[in-house]
Amino acid sequence: MKALILVGGFGTRLRPLTLSVPKPLVEFANKPMILHQIEALKAVGVNEVVLAINYQPEVMLNFLKDFETNLGIKITCSQETEPLGTAGPLALAREKLIDDSGEPFFVLNSDVISEYPFQQMIEFHKAHGGEASIMVTKVDEPSKYGVVVTEESTGKVEKFVEKPKIFVGNKINAGIYLLNPSVLDRIELRPTSIEKEVFPKIAAEAKLFAMVLPGFWMDIGQPRDYITGLRLYLDSLRKKSSSKLAVGPNIVGNVLVHESAQIGEGCLIGPDVAIGPGCIVESGVRLSRCTVMRGVRIKKHSCISSSIIGWHSTVGQWARVENMTILGEDVHVCDEIYSNGGVVLPHKEIKSSILKPEIVM
Repeated sequence: MKALILVGGFGTRLRPLTLSVPKPLVEFANKPMILHQIEALKAVGVNEVVLAINYQPEVMLNFLKDFETNLGIKITCSQETEPLGTAGPLALAREKLIDDSGEPFFVLNSDVISEYPFQQMIEFHKAHGGEASIMVTKVDEPSKYGVVVTEESTGKVEKFVEKPKIFVGNKINAGIYLLNPSVLDRIELRPTSIEKEVFPKIAAEAKLFAMVLPGFWMDIGQPRDYITGLRLYLDSLRKKSSSKLAVGPNIVGNVLVHESAQIGEGCLIGPDVAIGPGCIVESGVRLSRCTVMRGVRIKKHSCISSSIIGWHSTVGQWARVENMTILGEDVHVCDEIYSNGGVVLPHKEIKSSILKPEIVM
């Protein structure tokens, strides 16, 4: 089986982290975002993954070479020279996706984090015998999204309603598809949308079916959703393999700590925290709802909440970092500084407090 991951563009919503690496390589729960997907695909028998990309393909491929070997999976890139939307990349990668087997292939949005129930999706797809399956997830505020209206008993998609003003349903497209190769015949090589142009036509022929995603779902393409996604992911990890989570008198709730990280005395860590490789957390530190990436040093008695601390950064003693502060790579926050939602570009030193959310160039 094959899979296409829509990697796309510049990851502007996750800047300043994406100024250092392409978005799919930004770590989420101590593992590059895209690796969560590739590992789950490999587990259901996918042996080739094509990355649809228009930005830094060399960086991606060089990084993923090691994983190719370790996972025993082929990873290639299909590079677009102009943005092709969400369907155009399938036409561009057509030759890579089609083989003699006639098997369906997966298509994934690279920002989506979930439990990836791919095996269930394969079985669902075979059972309904249609041309395409899409995963949908239930949300509390459907008016912000495109809603998928389905026949309750079979999952057959009846129509799509973009940002409905009145309630038509609460299922939205989760960005995970399983498509027969014949779908490629419906897509021209031009900028085009799979959601707005391709799927409605398949639905009109009663060949599109939607499966409700079990478990959690999040599009983690922007900081606030990234932090929410981490909470949901750690909750799921607690249910599925809790031995991976940290335990101890200084741990509250779900916390993921890399084995090479060091944590000092008298800290209080959690809930919903991920601490990456080689991090040093000194004594008396308070961490909650945050991600601390590889090689970060957090000095004594500092407090970090609802924030992302980029690679090799330092947070000074008695500093307070909160309210969706995002530190890019190699940022140094001096002692006793307060950051209220600062978004700090890489290689900066912060010597005065950031009192309201702003970008520090």
